[in-house]
Amino acid sequence: MGTLTLRLPEKLDQQLTVLAAQTHQNRSELARTALEKFVRDQERKRFMDALVSEAKAAYADESFRREAREIAEDFLPLDNEALDIAEGRKPGDPEPEKWWK
Repeated sequence: MGTLTLRLPEKLDQQLTVLAAQTHQNRSELARTALEKFVRDQERKRFMDALVSEAKAAYADESFRREAREIAEDFLPLDNEALDIAEGRKPGDPEPEKWWK
């Protein structure tokens, strides 16, 4: 395991000490957990930023949008079948009569 030495502002140092006492953890464990979460969040943000960028570029292309609509239309019957099953109907059965008016 690597070692890291940090200089903390006095207020943050005090907050870390208080939190360590409250949670019955040592300061190193709290700092390690916070850094792990920060790194994970940064990786997720980079991934999502790249995903959004690719999606924007793809949807700027009319042929891509057209193909996406065609695929969605192809899967519509399967989506409807899955909805029927999820709602307790046999696929293709008519929807029950509305109980409200």
